[in-house]
Amino acid sequence: MATSDGVEALSEQYETFPYPPRNPADEAHRLITGSPSQLAELNHYVFGGRRDFSKPFRALVAGGGTGDAAIMLAQQLADTGGPGEVTYLDLSSASRAIAENRAKARGLKNIRFHSGSLLDVAAIAPGPYDYIDCCGVLHHLSEPSNGLRALRDVLAEDGGMGLMVYAPYGRTGVYQAQAMLRTLGIADEQPQDRVNTAHALLKNLPPTNWLQRNPLVGDHLTEGDAGLYDLLLHSQDRACTVPELQAFVCRAGMNITGFIVPFAYDPSLHIKNPGLLKRLNTLPWLERCAFSERLTGSLKTHICYVVKETRTGSHCAQVNELDLAPVLVGLEARQAAAALRKSGQLNAELEGLKLSFHISEDECAILELMNGAQTRQEMLNFLTGLRATMTQENFNDAYERLFGILNGLNLAFLQKP
Repeated sequence: MATSDGVEALSEQYETFPYPPRNPADEAHRLITGSPSQLAELNHYVFGGRRDFSKPFRALVAGGGTGDAAIMLAQQLADTGGPGEVTYLDLSSASRAIAENRAKARGLKNIRFHSGSLLDVAAIAPGPYDYIDCCGVLHHLSEPSNGLRALRDVLAEDGGMGLMVYAPYGRTGVYQAQAMLRTLGIADEQPQDRVNTAHALLKNLPPTNWLQRNPLVGDHLTEGDAGLYDLLLHSQDRACTVPELQAFVCRAGMNITGFIVPFAYDPSLHIKNPGLLKRLNTLPWLERCAFSERLTGSLKTHICYVVKETRTGSHCAQVNELDLAPVLVGLEARQAAAALRKSGQLNAELEGLKLSFHISEDECAILELMNGAQTRQEMLNFLTGLRATMTQENFNDAYERLFGILNGLNLAFLQKP
């Protein structure tokens, strides 16, 4: 097993405090979902919305922890009725046991479990994989590119990955607290003694302390000792900005295709001055994302999709593709349209930032049809034939604005019916 990137310390932590804490009995009444790795989302950003999940599909969850991503992927693939399967890989036998029990509770038979470091994935669980999920792992390596390159080597040429790494600004206070704990000499303590020291420090933080003042960070308050340890006592924690993330992705021979949630990376939602907007609009996409990260100060993670830099063909689905169908995640089309007809406003909150969008009657009519089965062209044909006021130009304007809002909030994606 590779140990050069602090693997032994990581293994010790997660054997003692499996993270996130999960109870397999809870699988009876809920499925934990999130980003990356929802099928509609990864299809949109990795396969141009054109992946057919009724065909064989191999996914790897690298750093599977207590199983959130593996269970979510495996359940979704099972629900398609296709032959998709998930490979789980993690250092911690304690975490793996929880993940296996969660799969057993759901009756999932499409997960293969392996123990070990993602740095050794080619030997332990060789690919190729159509898709790889790697969340909360790369930022715990001394050189994230090493981990990403190891995963790239087992990725199919036309595949992609969903990544999550920590971002610095939304975690303000975390790194000051980590530094204070190191100063107190926790390196020489046993894991539970470190937790006790951290609890003692937290009880003595003044109200001016940045961790006390940061409402965006809460694992030390809501996830028990495992959450506290992961947040404040981790042996290696390397948050990165957008440019730093882009740099190590490029060093691994890959490119970013999209960030989740897109609106969190759009500075035009907050900058209204025409002169400033004109300057921003001349910047490349990733520079605008980096500007937005600095502007809001609220991002505590970066979630993105990446593909090999050598890959050709469609990566991210485009709103102007007439043969793709919009599909909603987290909303039911008719119910959402009815609610928006009453209020006229779609309200949302992103990491403490409140957003509000006016939704027109034409947009509500389009929203009713966003069931993943009707393409843009079919929706255009239906609505222009049904509504005298719905011209092709009106439809195109309303469709693109509505989809831009819903996709920007991570509520809508495009797929081939």
